[in-house]
Amino acid sequence: MTKVLYPGSFDPMTKGHMNIIEQASELFDEVIIAILQNPSKKTGLFTLEERMEIIEKLYQKRNNIRVISGSGAAVDVALLHECKAIIRGLRSLSDYDYEVQLQQINKEVSNNQINTICLFADKEYQFVSSSVVKEINNLDKDISRYVDPIVQERMMVKKRGKM
Repeated sequence: MTKVLYPGSFDPMTKGHMNIIEQASELFDEVIIAILQNPSKKTGLFTLEERMEIIEKLYQKRNNIRVISGSGAAVDVALLHECKAIIRGLRSLSDYDYEVQLQQINKEVSNNQINTICLFADKEYQFVSSSVVKEINNLDKDISRYVDPIVQERMMVKKRGKM
């Protein structure tokens, strides 16, 4: 069984993320979505537990997609869960530059056990990021093109709670 890890903060999970997950789930036996804490981001929109709950709900009917949470280096999480590779989504040339550096480090620190596989988001999602979605939502604009209805509803509830 070929397992791959798709790490990220997923705060919130966007249709771009989901597009990458769908592609990966057709290529590999199991996709493990690893919701990781980003130490450079002090607070997020959703707690780690809320993100777990949302993503588990999104993929509850998919047998080959599993959701975990954790901290630390994605490469260590991949090794712990016996993954062959880390999946990364690409949207732009700047993403590529960053991912090349990251894959070289990951390969080195894993003693060549973990490869990185980059998948390109479909064109309608190439500009979508969690940061942009949060900003659009904060401006009271429609985010339905960028997130699943489950995510949109949770974002609306969260926003109402802050008002």
